[in-house]
Amino acid sequence: MSKKLFAEFFGTFWLVFGGCGSAIFASQIAPASTGQVGILLVGVALAFGLTVLTMAYAVGHISGGHFNPAVSFGLLAGGRFSGKELLPYVAAQCVGAIAAAASLACINGGTGDGSAGSFATNFYDSAVYFGKSYSLHQAFLAEFLLTLFFVIVIMGATDKFANGKFAGIAIGLCLTLIHLISIPITNTSVNPARSLSQAVFVGGQALSQLWLFWVAPIGGAVVGGLLYKFLLQTNQNAVTEH
Repeated sequence: MSKKLFAEFFGTFWLVFGGCGSAIFASQIAPASTGQVGILLVGVALAFGLTVLTMAYAVGHISGGHFNPAVSFGLLAGGRFSGKELLPYVAAQCVGAIAAAASLACINGGTGDGSAGSFATNFYDSAVYFGKSYSLHQAFLAEFLLTLFFVIVIMGATDKFANGKFAGIAIGLCLTLIHLISIPITNTSVNPARSLSQAVFVGGQALSQLWLFWVAPIGGAVVGGLLYKFLLQTNQNAVTEH
């Protein structure tokens, strides 16, 4: 169990350090005022996808490669994860994420000005990119649906009837796509630990809006896990009979 928790710690640390780090430091090279926001978003989306892809192959065989409390809840709902391991996994993920955010704050020399999106925080009702803001309900729906599909992709790619050698690639590319869609909407969470880690250092709006980035991703993940389990998953008997 300790090896599993260390794997989740390191995997989530890498996700936050690589993904949020790319957002923090790339924004200093190409701020929104330069008109290069689109290029910046593509790079950050790729960074998040690459963190999950690399850690899926590095430690996924040890812990299952969740690196995300919502994924742990979704896999539990889908029958792929033990309930007795849920809280230890979530704790390890949150500690890893906060440690990564602390490292980023030290390297960056602070956490920015506390405005919406600063230090890679999540947000809603704020026009951070392209002069458009999205309401609480729009942000909730985006986070819910994207996490739902993320869990479906994870469960499908790791299904015993799938080609598991390519699971990490599918999952990493899925997370990249998710970020391409939702960075302008919420700065993309689909991961409560990632949201928590940045918010605790920035405070203010990021902390007051944090609840959405726990409730929506976990809710979407649970529904995604149930949908895959009851509507998509193929059992051995059905395959044998066919």
